[in-house]
Amino acid sequence: MHAIPVILMEKINNQRFKNQNSIKTDSQTGRMKNILLLIVIQLLTMRGYGQNTHGENFKLDCKACHTSKGWEIDMRQFYYNHDSTGFVLEGEHKKTDCKNCHKSLVFNEAKSTCALCHTDVHNMSVGNDCARCHNSSSWLVDYIPELHEQNGFPLTGVHTRLSCVDCHKSETTLRWNRIGNECVSCHRSVYETSTLPNHVQLGFSTDCTECHEPISNGWGSPNFHYFFPLTLGHNVKDCKQCHKTNDYKTTSSECISCHLENYNNAISPNHKVLGFGTNCFDCHTTELGWVATKYPQHDGQYFQINSGNHEGQWSACTDCHTTVNNYKAFSCVICHEHSNQADLAKKHENENNYTFDSNACYKCHPK
Repeated sequence: MHAIPVILMEKINNQRFKNQNSIKTDSQTGRMKNILLLIVIQLLTMRGYGQNTHGENFKLDCKACHTSKGWEIDMRQFYYNHDSTGFVLEGEHKKTDCKNCHKSLVFNEAKSTCALCHTDVHNMSVGNDCARCHNSSSWLVDYIPELHEQNGFPLTGVHTRLSCVDCHKSETTLRWNRIGNECVSCHRSVYETSTLPNHVQLGFSTDCTECHEPISNGWGSPNFHYFFPLTLGHNVKDCKQCHKTNDYKTTSSECISCHLENYNNAISPNHKVLGFGTNCFDCHTTELGWVATKYPQHDGQYFQINSGNHEGQWSACTDCHTTVNNYKAFSCVICHEHSNQADLAKKHENENNYTFDSNACYKCHPK
């Protein structure tokens, strides 16, 4: 082989060195470009993250909550007008920690519907509108009667003293399923076990209000049998005294249907002879003893004794009707100023055909 000249070898070596330096410089430049690109991407990412931490629609300046010392918020100096969100913080909502409602940093993800924050302990048995019964200050409900009226079942009488679970029964004490407004929905067992009278055997209606008053405080309270008040002489303990058959609906409310015997046997006065009406209430109340305490028809039919000068001047029919069992007979001259025949004659000295007789008085004096 021929030897390479020294001068040529030097040229070859110099060119090789230049090529190596050029490759090295290009590699370093590319690496720097990549590093700068990564830095720009990271800065852009950080900038975008900082703007969108609380959501794209959250426009509040960071300085309103944070300081240069860190991300922690000094709640003693922090203020945010929550009213601007449309959800006013009142009652217990004003005291609760923000994180109890805002589970993420995107604040508008928090929902304003009650059921989305609060566990529905009633299992949708009363709907999902908590505000219908509750307010932001307390879970306690102080207007339950009004709520029942809205649902068509007013709480009156003994119903006002019941606990919710007495009617709304479930495996919990907080699920209040609708049970209907019919009495038998709650009182079927009472209906089926009643023995005085036996409601089932007698075929009574399951509508308790046909016989029982909802405002009563019990089945046999003073308001019981409200359609025909059982007062005084009517306050009997045995239904069969009036209800002679097993069909209680056939019992008439007319006095004579029960008291015909009393009417026929009355002798002072004799009701049949005198043609008295069969409506006992014309003269009597339910007071024991059949005492006649009123006869309002007397003023219109005969003579004013319940109004005018004679009002309150008598206490019994026999004060004027002195002839036993003859109520067509009466006396005007046995009482007060009428009893003095001479004085009465003097007062009537200018009256033609005056006689000291009760029937004569009745002919002249108005009814």
